[in-house]
Amino acid sequence: MQADLPDPDDRKLLTLARSTRARIQADEGACVRDTDGRTYAGASVRLPSLQLSAVGVAVAMAASSGAQGLEAVVVLTDAPVLAEGDLSVVRDFAGGGVPVHLAAPDGTVVASLTS
Repeated sequence: MQADLPDPDDRKLLTLARSTRARIQADEGACVRDTDGRTYAGASVRLPSLQLSAVGVAVAMAASSGAQGLEAVVVLTDAPVLAEGDLSVVRDFAGGGVPVHLAAPDGTVVASLTS
């Protein structure tokens, strides 16, 4: 795994997102860190009646646990760009300025954005 994230806490998010994705062989894995330093990892859900992105799952877990905001987000996916809907979820929950790192399945960071 090649990680381009200098912050060790962001590298932890990458590791958690990658392991969550691999555990259930999901299309995507994501992990968020809230403003208290707690982490929430999620994988994409593809059911006939429910479709959620990994970011949506991780943010929902943070919100339902009482988190007040986010410090960082990491998403692992084969997609070449982050879905606008995922950025919207982060903005809706945590506002602007949250770093969002997009990584390939091997852990290589391909883009870093802000919400």
